[in-house]
Order: sequence, then C-alpha cells, then structure tokens
Amino acid sequence: MTDFTMAKGDDGVAVITWDVPGKSMNVMSLDGLDDLDALIDDALADEAVKGIVITSGKEGSFAGGMDLNILAKMKEDAGDDPARGLFEGVMRMHALLRKIELAGMDVKTKKGGKPIASVLPGTAAGIGYELPLATHRIFAADNPKARIGLPEIMVGIFPGAGGTTRLVRKLGAMGASPYLLEGKMVEPKKAKSAGLIDEVSDDPLAAAKAWVLEAKAADLVKPWDAKGYKMPGGAPYHPAGFMTFVGANAMVHGKTQGAFPAPKALLSAVYEGALVDFDTALKIEARWFTHVLMNPSSGAMIRSLFLNKEALEKGAVRPEGIPDQRVKKLGVLGAGMMGAGIALVSAQAGIEVVLIDRDQAAADKGKAYTESYADKGIKRGKTTPEKKQAMLDLITATPDLDQLKDCDLIIEAVFEDPKVKAEMTEKVEAIIPADCIFASNTSTLPITELAKASKRQEQFIGIHFFSPVEKMLLVEIIKGAETGDRAVAKALDFVRQIRKTPIVVNDARFFYANRCIIPYMNEMLRMITEGVSMPLIDHAAQQLGFPVGPVQLNDETSIDLGAKIARATKAAMGNAYPENPGDGLLFWMEEQGRLGRKAKAGFFDYDEAGKRQGYWKGVEDKFPLMQDQPSLTEVQERLMFIQALEAVRALEEGVLMDIREGDVGAILGWGFAPWSGGPLSWLDIIGAPYAAERCDQLAADYGDRFACPPLLREMAEKNQTFYGRFNPDAAQAA
Repeated sequence: MTDFTMAKGDDGVAVITWDVPGKSMNVMSLDGLDDLDALIDDALADEAVKGIVITSGKEGSFAGGMDLNILAKMKEDAGDDPARGLFEGVMRMHALLRKIELAGMDVKTKKGGKPIASVLPGTAAGIGYELPLATHRIFAADNPKARIGLPEIMVGIFPGAGGTTRLVRKLGAMGASPYLLEGKMVEPKKAKSAGLIDEVSDDPLAAAKAWVLEAKAADLVKPWDAKGYKMPGGAPYHPAGFMTFVGANAMVHGKTQGAFPAPKALLSAVYEGALVDFDTALKIEARWFTHVLMNPSSGAMIRSLFLNKEALEKGAVRPEGIPDQRVKKLGVLGAGMMGAGIALVSAQAGIEVVLIDRDQAAADKGKAYTESYADKGIKRGKTTPEKKQAMLDLITATPDLDQLKDCDLIIEAVFEDPKVKAEMTEKVEAIIPADCIFASNTSTLPITELAKASKRQEQFIGIHFFSPVEKMLLVEIIKGAETGDRAVAKALDFVRQIRKTPIVVNDARFFYANRCIIPYMNEMLRMITEGVSMPLIDHAAQQLGFPVGPVQLNDETSIDLGAKIARATKAAMGNAYPENPGDGLLFWMEEQGRLGRKAKAGFFDYDEAGKRQGYWKGVEDKFPLMQDQPSLTEVQERLMFIQALEAVRALEEGVLMDIREGDVGAILGWGFAPWSGGPLSWLDIIGAPYAAERCDQLAADYGDRFACPPLLREMAEKNQTFYGRFNPDAAQAA
C-alpha cells in the first residue's frame, strides 16, 4: 500500500488522494514524497489529464505535518556529514513542491502548465499546508473544527518546506508573521479572510474540479513568478519594508530574549530570501532550516514538545490490561480557585460535575467561575451562549455530600491541611460507590500519608493541578505506596478527557514539579540576601527562556504561600531541614505585609490597578547590593543547575519513573527553558562530564545543594547521556 493514490477521471481531472495506511491523520514520510513525485510526473506527462486535484482520504483532515523522525533519518543517512544530508533532503522536498507549482509550464513564458488545486477536508498543519501553498488554488471544506497553519515554531523549528518563503511572498513579512513566528492556526473562514487559502466550500472537491477545468494559463502563475512582482509591504531595501524588518527583529528579540534559535533563523531566512529571486530564496530557507536542525536545541525541543508530549498524552505510561476508565461523573470537594478551575475544565470536556463546598453560597461562587470564564469567551468569539449554558448545566453546585453517591471519581481540593483532608476523605468514602477512585489535589502533602485516612488505599491517588487550572497544560499524577493500577489508569484517562498532558510520579515530599520549583525559588531568595541585583536575577532567567523571572514569579504566586510551605516543611522535617537564609527574607516580607501582587506590594511596587511599577527599594535597604555583581552566566548556571540536579535526584530515587515525564513536566509545569528540551535534555546538551565538573565548582563556592548526584557522576565517568541510557524507546528526534 502507498501513501498516495491517483484516479484519472473521464473529465480529464486526475485526483491524487493522500491516505497514509494505519494513521488517523496523514503525515509526510520519505516514501510518501516518492509516491507523490511519481504520481505528479505521471499526471503531467499524460495528455488526457487536463488538471490535478490533491486531497486527503482522511475524514476531517488533510495532514498533520511531517513525520519528524525522517529528519533524524536524513542525518543518519548522511554519515559523517549530517548537515549535507539534511540540506539535500530538504532541497528534495523543495524540488517536488516547485515541480507542482510550475506544473510543467515553460520556465520563460510561464505557459503550457496544468492547473493543480488542493482540497482540504479539515486540518492542514506544517507540510500539510506547505504542500497546498505550492498548488495554484486552495479549497477548504466549511469545517469550523479544522485548523490551518504552520505551527513548527512551537516545537523549535520553522516551516522549512517552502512555507516560510511562500507565505512571506504571499502576505508580506508583516502579514505572515503571526503564522510563522507565533504558529497561529485558524479555522477555514478566517484562513480565507487572512489570505492563507482561496475558497471555502460545502463541496470543495467539486469546486476544485470545476476550477481546474476552467483555469487559464494566467491562473497558474504565482505572483512571485510573474514579471514585476513586488513583495507586499515592501522588501528590506524598500523604506516601508526596512521599518518592518527592523521592527520584526526587535519584536522577536523582545519576546525570546535570544534564547530560541528558530525565530532568529526564520527571520534571517525571510530577510535574506527577500533580497533574491524565489528559487534562490528556497535555497536560503533550506540552509537556515538545516542550521536550526543541527542545533541540539531543536532536536531537544522536538523530542520533548512533540514526540514525548504526544506519547504521554496517548498513554505511554498507562498500566496495561486496565479497561477504559473515562470519567462519567466527577465529584469536586472544595469550590475555591482550584476546585472551581477543575470543575470548569471538566464541564468543558462534557463531564458531569458535582461541586461541593461548606454552604450553598460558597458552592455557587465556585460555579460562577465557569460562567465568568464563558462570558469572556463569548466576548472574544471563542464560545457561544449555547455552549456556556451546556457547561453550566453539567455543574451541580451544592453543600450536600449525598449528591456524590454515583460519582466514579472524586477530586479533593480543600484546604491544605492533613486533618481537614482526612476528615473529608472519611465522610465522602461513606457515601461514594465502593469502586470510586478518590484523588487529592494537594501540591505538597505526601499522598501515602493522606491515603491512611482511606479504607481503600489502592483506590487513593494524587492528581496535582497547576494554577490557573484552565491555562496550565500539565497535570501531575502521584502514586502513593498502596495506589493500584486502576487508580493510575483512571487518573490518566481523566487527564486525557480534559485535554491536558499527564506525568505519573511516585510519592515523595513535593512530588516532582514542586521538588524542582522550590529550590529554584530558594536560590533566587539566597541570591537576594547575598546582595545580587533583583533585575539581574530576573533577566538572567528570562534570557534562558523562562516566561518570567523567579522574583516576579514569587510575587505572582504570593509570598505568604512560600512562607507557609517553608514553615510546614521545617515542621515536618525537623532537624533534617536544611537552613536557608532565603526563609528569613520571606518571613520578613510577610511581616512587612508585602505578600505579592494580590496585596499590591511585594518584591515589586504596584499601582492601584495592580500594574508593576518597578522593584521595591526596601529589599536593597535590608540586603545591600554587592559592589561587584556576579556575571550573567554565573547567575544563570546557579538557576539552571539547582533545578536540573533535583530532577536527577528525583530520577535517582525513583520518584521520576520516565525521563520523558521529567522533561515534559518541567517545560509545561513551570516553563523550564523550553529551548533546552527540559532539565535532563539540558544536561545532555552540555554533557555529563562538564555538568559534573561544574557541580563541583558550584558546590565549593555555594554549598552542598550543588553536590553532584552519584548517578550524574557515574554518567560523567562513562560519558553517557540520559536519553542514551534511559530513553524508553528509540524514537528520538536527534
């Protein structure tokens, strides 16, 4: 069986259908490229064929993009010269798409070609849109669920099969920027309005065939192949174009802080390509695309944000032999911010929810969160009044625990106090069915201890959401000592239902995410007490790709929360608690009433509207600045290593059971330097030998918290990588 097949109709239209066997959505492979190339040659050479239509055999979609593993295959096949292999492989794709674009026409006169149209039944992403861009007219089905665009930038690369060059020449640099630099995907009608496609139709195949049979020679010539073509908005040497490119460069650097290689390479390809003819521009695009692919960052991002994330979402760590555990009715205990958010995302997924709080007013307030969220969505055109009502109808807000009697999953999101949680566990277990799974949404309390209040510990599990629930993509599932496989499967199936990414970890204080986040925040606090400038700390993190710096993050999450965690941890650990001068800073800030953004006073000053006005000078008065500030690199390495070493220890101790979860969880959970692919990928990029050596230096300068873990030391001696030693499957992007 082949990926592409062709049927030549009596009307003279050859319909090429893309339908990859065994896949729910088409992806381009090397074999697929060969199939398509041969069919295009056949159709162009056949005098009976008047025109060609390329469509998909998949219901509701055209294609999901490139099989990213073929990029690794191109590298491998090139042996000692991987860059050459990648460049030649990319140019092979360019040659095929250029063949489709020129369609047999005379290169000089631009006559004699055959019209080629593309039909998109639904979603077209990546090369699934780059291929249609090379055809002469794009028809899409009127499918509001479909999304069309070029999302490559989101996984550390950019559109490298001509999408960058064609879209800029089609829309201009400014018009193309949301789709190239932000990976924006839009539904068909918006795609038509934006100029991404040509027509939206109830019967796009019939419309495409009719167009092909009526197309004139001039309809086949792309604007960039026509005489006198000028780029919309101006080329770089045009006054308007010059300002566009200067502004784009400033915007990209402002957003990425130079931490991500793909946006810079994309801008270079666009700028340089705009100065030359179209075919030369394709070569320039291919060279910059190869440059990005040769950067270890792109391989790490593809692996973590595409391959590993997708594998976890599809159940890579789900226990085998457990039947479908999708949730039919969910009980949420506690209608505060977390409980309200959990109810919202569950109702969005079509799950019936019982939202419990101490009285009707508190429960209603939790339900009102969904109403407010939906109202904002209606204003932005993201949802409808009908969908809002459907969500609200799924949520029953009540103080009556008896309403939980037919739930199949309970998520407890009450006050972070073991006694309160234990009391709720006992009350609810007396009401719910015997086979109902009980989960706690605790962020720090060990699940094994909380499970002791349960009579069915094998059905007790942790499901840790991040705040705000509706925005955060990660959910951390925690196995207690007695947690059984069905509880794990239930939690995973639920997370899949609400369209979030799960990681499963073994129980330990702070689990995995907070285990890494807390030392990160503590290191920031230590640096402030040492006299390191707060702007330096924040900017150091932002230039590593973190969405916000740790000082700002502390204000956003609230300073008293950090103080509370410090006190609780100290009480639980007793003499084993490591002294941290940062605790004193937190407690002092708390005493000053500077609790962060919510109090409009924290490490930052705020105006009445809650807008940051700059760093509060009182911190520097209390902890004077060092006369000689540390280097940017020194601050960055302290921030990176303190997190990465904790990830290694979590793996070493069996808290992390799969390195993919360690990397994906870090990026989605707290924004760990996405360009690095996550903490374990970052250690692979810098190499275990250097990492171990740097640990020794940092430990000597700053203390034992930077001591090299035995696992990392062993790997350094053997010159091993984490993905070489622990990768659960061989499907790597690089």
